[in-house]
Amino acid sequence: MNLIQPKKLLLSKWTAMEIVAKQKHFIVTKLVEPMDPDQPPELIEIEAVYSKAVRQIPWRDLCDDSQWQRGWK
Repeated sequence: MNLIQPKKLLLSKWTAMEIVAKQKHFIVTKLVEPMDPDQPPELIEIEAVYSKAVRQIPWRDLCDDSQWQRGWK
């Protein structure tokens, strides 16, 4: 399990364990702020390095070692 602090996610690098459409390496480009400013962000935007495609995922998905690895491997 990857231990993650939401405040330190911005511009972090990740490797997807399952490659889809040549997209394996990603960078966290944005933390999607919740409606209530007292709450931590629930979603992040990740950008594929190869295709520049952007998608939103829950940041807690990055904790799953079977889906994501920290850094570029």
